[in-house]
Amino acid sequence: MVQLQEIERYIVEGDVEALQRIVEQLNDSVDLDLLYEAAGLFAEYGFIQEADRLYETMRFHLPDEAQLKIDRAGTLLELGEEDEALLLLTDVRPEEEEYVQALLALADYYQLTGMAEAALEKIKEAQTIAPHEPVIRFAYAELLLDAGKYGEAARHYVRLLEETDEIGGVSLVSRLAETYSAGAAYEEAIPFYEELLQDNVSPDTLFGAAFAYFQSGHAGRAIPLLDQLIDMDPDYYSAYMLAGQAQAAAGEDRKAYSLFKDGIRRDEFDKELRLAAGKSALKLGLPEEAESHLREALVLDPEYVEALITLASLYDQREQSEELLELLAYSKEEYGDIPLLSAFSAYAYEREEQFEDAYVSYSKAYTGMKDDPDFLGKYARFLLEDGKRLEAVAVVKELLKLEPDHEDWSAFLEAEIDEEV
Repeated sequence: MVQLQEIERYIVEGDVEALQRIVEQLNDSVDLDLLYEAAGLFAEYGFIQEADRLYETMRFHLPDEAQLKIDRAGTLLELGEEDEALLLLTDVRPEEEEYVQALLALADYYQLTGMAEAALEKIKEAQTIAPHEPVIRFAYAELLLDAGKYGEAARHYVRLLEETDEIGGVSLVSRLAETYSAGAAYEEAIPFYEELLQDNVSPDTLFGAAFAYFQSGHAGRAIPLLDQLIDMDPDYYSAYMLAGQAQAAAGEDRKAYSLFKDGIRRDEFDKELRLAAGKSALKLGLPEEAESHLREALVLDPEYVEALITLASLYDQREQSEELLELLAYSKEEYGDIPLLSAFSAYAYEREEQFEDAYVSYSKAYTGMKDDPDFLGKYARFLLEDGKRLEAVAVVKELLKLEPDHEDWSAFLEAEIDEEV
């Protein structure tokens, strides 16, 4: 007779042929208790096809058994046989003891397929039958979490935590930490992360706690957790970005830059790390290094607008007009409508004494940059030098709305008015 220990041994050894022989033997067995336990074991280890065959055999003997309908529906869903699975679940009758379980299985399916209203309907029906059942209340909280109703979900998890620590193998403390963080209630999340860290120092928990600390303004408390995380798992890529941001927030710019570069060495395809490294290098007064990081970010993603703007700003500040115009010419088709890039283009053309092109770029940037006094001042001076006084006066009026006490431009405007009089 087949023993469960024998099945588990073959599973661990990966002996597929032996497992197939056992399935054939079990299919001829009438020991339904053994078949049921064996099917559960196969399913637990991911041998879904084998588990499904055994459930199918048992249903041949007990076609009306509700629990078997639910169990086989589970394996069919795993195998992508959704229509047949749903037929089995909806075949469980309301008067049967397993009906609530079938409703929960249906709710899980609808939730996973994005049918939130249908899932909620099944959970509410289950609640009317067993309003105090923790599993049902937990499923309702999960639906709320999935729908982005974080505050409401947290309230349900808190009530459940008063009764039990976990449901279905899920820690309620962990769920509360995640839920408060997802809802940007980081201060509320911190005590739950701290409780988790007393018993479970895992990379995910360390990262979640560090993120909550950082987002709530406690960068100094995030740093040692991230150091511990990187020591524990150097390939936890997202830790490098957060660790660098935390160091920068703590005023440790060189450490931040070093962490961003460490992250790039671990994940060379992370464009956001390259942008962060570029900005960090700029802050440290390392323009060549910054340019390299930013160009690499744009190689990874030519449509990365933030990297493009940062690099264009660098070229503008250093008056590298040729490089700036080359960069913007490459991106003009896709990003020609970004006012700031048009302004950079105008400044570069003006420096290169390509005044017609400068005028076109200034005009294009103007509508979107009427709230930037520095741009307006440059534009007004350009117009004056180009002999376009009336246009310059209009621009100066916009500038004085922002800076009414600007002495030079106020005097200019008064002189223009007096001249007209």
